[in-house]
Amino acid sequence: MASSVDPFRLDPRSVRHAFERAAASYDASAILQREVGQRMAERLMLVKLQPLAILDAGCGTGDALSELSARYPEAFVVGLDLAYAMLDAARRRAAATHASERSLFARLLGTRASARRDPALVCGDACRLPLASGTVDLVWSNLTLQWINDAATAFGEFHRVLRADGLLMFTTFGPDTLKELRAAFAGIDRATHVSRFIDMHDVGDMLVQTGFADPVMDTDTITLTYTDAKTMMRELKAIGAHNATVGRPRGLTGRARWSRVLAALEAFRRDGRLPATYEVVYGHAWKPEPRFAADGRAVVRFQRDVRARGETRK
Repeated sequence: MASSVDPFRLDPRSVRHAFERAAASYDASAILQREVGQRMAERLMLVKLQPLAILDAGCGTGDALSELSARYPEAFVVGLDLAYAMLDAARRRAAATHASERSLFARLLGTRASARRDPALVCGDACRLPLASGTVDLVWSNLTLQWINDAATAFGEFHRVLRADGLLMFTTFGPDTLKELRAAFAGIDRATHVSRFIDMHDVGDMLVQTGFADPVMDTDTITLTYTDAKTMMRELKAIGAHNATVGRPRGLTGRARWSRVLAALEAFRRDGRLPATYEVVYGHAWKPEPRFAADGRAVVRFQRDVRARGETRK
């Protein structure tokens, strides 16, 4: 009897273990993640927002935590990740950053003025956020959703923890991501070798279905190049981007099959380099004011007209 399990479904345990192992090597190889995070931050500059509480869902080693803390110094920042080793790296990064800031304050001011407080770090699942409802003003999530089987569940949790008028800002990967690698493995065997990524329009539909308003979506294409396939695979491994699908090969790829993959990849070589394409999906949406009260009654809002009324006196 054929199995009904989707071979492209992700194994959460495999995802977590991959990022636990990659924590030590992540920062040295996360060129793409930093670039996307910077582009995402540029988009945030266009939004008028003064959050008091921020959640970085999938914070990794904490690269965005310092950015968010610097931009919103009054905000309480929470970093959440599935991998404890990533959070440990984020803790060390925050401690080093703040020690440097305190030293700078001391040199400039001749005081022991303290810098920003460290972010709170939580090991948890984005699909089951350990946060109370309506407690966050900004949810930030950079290149995390592609590691979640049901992005709609994560969106539902983001919506739950946001306050009314709170903002969700995120990035993920679209279907053209790693298209060269996918094409090279096509027909090699019946296993899955590259994850399946969600189309931008489907992501937008999920946002609306989970209660978000005014979603804005756009895409960008970033291509990294490598001298050879071995270097490409090594860098993917260094950032935890293992094949975590349940249909992945369970044994070693034979020499003959691997040779076919390499030959297929060579067809993409340009100017002496092998490309790896990433379709980056950027999105943001707002949590609107509730339309119904907890007891099901419709919420009706009145706005007072404060315009002066002219009066005619005889």
